[in-house]
Amino acid sequence: MTSSMPGRPTPRRTVLAAALGAAAVTSFAAASSAAAASSLAFAAPAGPPQDGPASRGGRAPAGAPVDYHAWTSRDDWQRGTAHGTRPGGGHRTGLVIDRPAGTLEHTDPHTGTTATWEYATWTAPLHTPPAPASEVIASWNAHAPAGTWIQTEVRGTYTDRTRTPWYVMGRWTAGDAAGDIRRTSVDGQGDGRSSVSTDTLAVDKPATGLRIAAYELRLTLCRRPGTRLTPTVWRLGVMGSDVPDRFTVPASVPGAGAGHELRVPRYSQEIHKGQYPEYDNGGEAWCSPTSSQMVLAYWGRMPSAADLAWVDPAYADPQVCHAARFTYDYQYKGCGNWPFNAAYAATYRDMQGVITRLRSLGDVEKLIRARIPVITSQSFLASELDGAGYGTAGHLMCVVGFTAQGDVVANDPASPSDAAVRRVYKRRQFENIWLRTKRHNAQGEVKSGSGGVCYLYFPVEPEERQRRVLRELGIR
Repeated sequence: MTSSMPGRPTPRRTVLAAALGAAAVTSFAAASSAAAASSLAFAAPAGPPQDGPASRGGRAPAGAPVDYHAWTSRDDWQRGTAHGTRPGGGHRTGLVIDRPAGTLEHTDPHTGTTATWEYATWTAPLHTPPAPASEVIASWNAHAPAGTWIQTEVRGTYTDRTRTPWYVMGRWTAGDAAGDIRRTSVDGQGDGRSSVSTDTLAVDKPATGLRIAAYELRLTLCRRPGTRLTPTVWRLGVMGSDVPDRFTVPASVPGAGAGHELRVPRYSQEIHKGQYPEYDNGGEAWCSPTSSQMVLAYWGRMPSAADLAWVDPAYADPQVCHAARFTYDYQYKGCGNWPFNAAYAATYRDMQGVITRLRSLGDVEKLIRARIPVITSQSFLASELDGAGYGTAGHLMCVVGFTAQGDVVANDPASPSDAAVRRVYKRRQFENIWLRTKRHNAQGEVKSGSGGVCYLYFPVEPEERQRRVLRELGIR
């Protein structure tokens, strides 16, 4: 989510969510999701999607647990339905193209280029979370060299046993080489009951009690015809949660994480103002990639000199420019697509990226104690977060620790210099603006909040205490 300071445009996800909500009220056509995906013209069938029994109905109570589920192992990949894919070798078992299931024609809406691609598919078994969800977010970790790309889709089963269409949650490739597709979300998807806003599938009218009781994910792996190229997907994750309507959240009390602070490098997005405006008007909107790059640098992962050769040598912190370029969503026209940031982090050696929700700052304290920084997404008025000096309709920052009193130590990229990035924010204020799902903007209008969304980046082989905390938070 891009940062929105005074005088800056509203983040595009906010605009899109409002548009989709209005469309849903006027009975958005069920065929729209099919139309959105129509630029993929399959020349051979990918096989029937995996079906499963309809799941239990009913609404989960407010504050229901977040369910994050991932497919990462050979056994996981073998449990799905494969059409031309197989688990690959190496020290990380990923899904690869074995023998293409056919070819497809794809017209890239951002370049106008129509090209033929070989493809193969993999469909996950139906996943039923412990409680039905009002929102679903997919994420993935993959290697997609030039000449390859992947598409991730989600299909939900409602609590009334009907199903959504297959929704495209992203068409992704790691780079932007000539002839490759452009990394993109897909607008205009909905069936009158749910819709996709950039990277989030949500029930349009949660107050009706309708929820998504189960969901399937489908991967389509694509490559240039006649080559042996293949994308490799190491992790496919999905986070479902029943997001409660709340302007305030229960306060947590400082725990064992108080007094701990991680040495995370500090990068300002503001020093990049005006640089590379083709990527969402330059650095003043780069909170998400700037935060991502801070955490990657903490883990010792940096772009190589060759990777950065395209950046003007007069620019400080060229790695931030690099992160902005390679997280950019050509449909959203911004660098704040949550899964695209996690996917970017996982392009670095032996790194993993996860999008999930946490329940309180107590969860963050556990991660900090385990030496895992947390990138959080929040929206607030300037008066709601003392010391920030700005208001925002959506902003990412990195929690790096807690004071002895339990207040939040954050690397806030919306700072005038790298030296000014470290901020201390009041615990109660920070927790509320991050976890709430409803808020008022400066005009008094009711808007949405992230409900505790965060990015977690960590190594493929975490330390035992890190593994233990991640497991406790439902991440494997």
